[in-house]
Amino acid sequence: MSTTVTPQQLVEHALATSTADDCVVIVRASSSANLRWANNTLTTNGVMVSTEVVVVSFVGAATGSVSGSASTTGQVTALVEAADAAARAAAPAEDVAELVADRTSPDWDDVPEQTDIHVYDAFAPALGEAFGQATAADRVLYGFVDHELVTTFLGSSRGLRLRHTQPTGHYACTAKTADLSRSAWVGGATRDFADVDALAMADQVATRLGWAKRRTDLPAGRYDTILPPSSVADLMVDAYWGAGARVAHEGESVYSRRGGGTRIGERIARPGVHLYSDPAYAALACAPFNVASSSDNTESVFDNGLPLERTDWIRDGELTALLQTRHSAAMTGQPVTPMVDNLVLEVDGGTGSVEDLVAGMERGLLVTCLWYIREVDPQTMLLTGLTRDGVYLVEGGEITGAVNNFRWNDSPVDLLSRFTAASATVPSFSREWGDDYFSRTATPALRIPDFNMSSVSQAQ
Repeated sequence: MSTTVTPQQLVEHALATSTADDCVVIVRASSSANLRWANNTLTTNGVMVSTEVVVVSFVGAATGSVSGSASTTGQVTALVEAADAAARAAAPAEDVAELVADRTSPDWDDVPEQTDIHVYDAFAPALGEAFGQATAADRVLYGFVDHELVTTFLGSSRGLRLRHTQPTGHYACTAKTADLSRSAWVGGATRDFADVDALAMADQVATRLGWAKRRTDLPAGRYDTILPPSSVADLMVDAYWGAGARVAHEGESVYSRRGGGTRIGERIARPGVHLYSDPAYAALACAPFNVASSSDNTESVFDNGLPLERTDWIRDGELTALLQTRHSAAMTGQPVTPMVDNLVLEVDGGTGSVEDLVAGMERGLLVTCLWYIREVDPQTMLLTGLTRDGVYLVEGGEITGAVNNFRWNDSPVDLLSRFTAASATVPSFSREWGDDYFSRTATPALRIPDFNMSSVSQAQ
């Protein structure tokens, strides 16, 4: 007979089993539910549960980290033995620091929360109605929704017992005309799907397909361009991930000061621009403590359990912080500011919506989303990518048709100095990074007077 082992028991077993000097254990208990559809038909649905365990062993100043799926004490024992052996074989870690100790979450003993297919009780019937409307109008819908609850348990030999449950959901829907000649996309993030209207989602892609009835081909060039919140999120996530303090201190990033050190204290954006992270931000709430499975440029296993709070990365246009471990903070002489799992961009005076920005544009482009984003030059954070699923021509404050896709080249840091208008900040969803990596963003739409569409793309 098998006996269910709780995540808390897996933590305690790992700590009791380790023969290292110290040990940190991270257990993530996950449950997810998803729906997928194509050709106006629901194709798959499923519910999955999993438990991942990370064991970080410390022997002197050396560390070893091993992770894997584990739901039994025997499986955890194997991970512990491997981590202990890795630590004993490793060279001393350069980011060594005193481990965080003696903090306990009041809900440590609670069972992990789980999602199930009932999270779509309102969404699924409305989606079925949207299928019928699309079929009648010779449109086809494709898409995917996913909802996940991950409860993280962080325990250590120094007395840490921290717990956090993270809800994460997203939706994405692509519509095509029956002859597949036109395509449109919408997507977004949610915590519980109570705020997602399937019919409104389908109406939005139908409207965008209507915009594309007229097609105009344009050459490469710099265009007055409106980037919607989803595209701004794409770019700001790259700007955030590239904000490692050590790399900047060593002269290897856009945040490096010429002559040495970082640009903290310099103005790098227009006045009134604020980029920050806050674990308590209502629509994007995330773990209020640091969780690190391994050490790298922006994270340190020695920092597990450090409390997180609101951190202003850019305040009123000035760079005020970079991603700092305790090790990099000692190098740069700046406060310890670890990564937080959300990101908010606000612009003083930003108001209205994408539609309001369109109404104020004489001639330019409205982008749907950016895609296949890659870094070209870390010194300027020059990025390149493609447009996808709808680039629309704006004339006289109205959308008059679609244009061809482009390859673009531009820098998200530079854009923060060049934009001419911003909408209100709203919860957003990065199509490039939101599915698997970073879905908790809130951003405005931005109007860029000279966004660089560097070449015409043949992608349809």
